[in-house]
Amino acid sequence: MRDADADAGGTAGGADGHGYPGGGGTAAAVAGGAPHVARAPHAPGPGGDAVPAARRPGIQPHIFALSVPFPTPLEAEIAHGSLAPDAEPHQRAVGKDLTVSGCILAVRWKAEDSRLLRISIINFLDQLSLVVRTMQRFGPPVSR
Repeated sequence: MRDADADAGGTAGGADGHGYPGGGGTAAAVAGGAPHVARAPHAPGPGGDAVPAARRPGIQPHIFALSVPFPTPLEAEIAHGSLAPDAEPHQRAVGKDLTVSGCILAVRWKAEDSRLLRISIINFLDQLSLVVRTMQRFGPPVSR
C-alpha cells in the first residue's frame, strides 16, 4: 500500500525524483506542510472509456494520514465532535476515520480515486480551519 503521513515530524521523499513516494497518485507532505496529491494516470477501458487506474486489478488504494495537535485533550475531543458527524459525499470511494489520542486528532483517508481523495482532504482542512478559528475566538473550553 502507498502510505504518506503528514504530521509534525513527517517528511516526504521519493525514489522517483518527484518529491513524494511512489510517484503519481500518492499523497505526501510537501515543503511547508501542505499536502500534495497527484492525479492518478488513466488507461482506456472497455469501449475506449477512461478507467481510473485505482480501479484496475492490482492497483493499491491511496492512503493519507494527518495528525493535528491541539493544546489540550479537551480541545482535540471538541474538534473530533465537530468534524466527525460530517459524512463523506463519496462514501463508497473515500473512507475517512477520525480518532483522538491525548491532544492529537488523527485522520486517515483511504480512497480509490486520487481526485476524490484530494477533494475530501481539502474540504476537511477547510472545516478544521473553521473549528480552530472558532475555538480561538471563544477562548479555552470549560471542562465538562
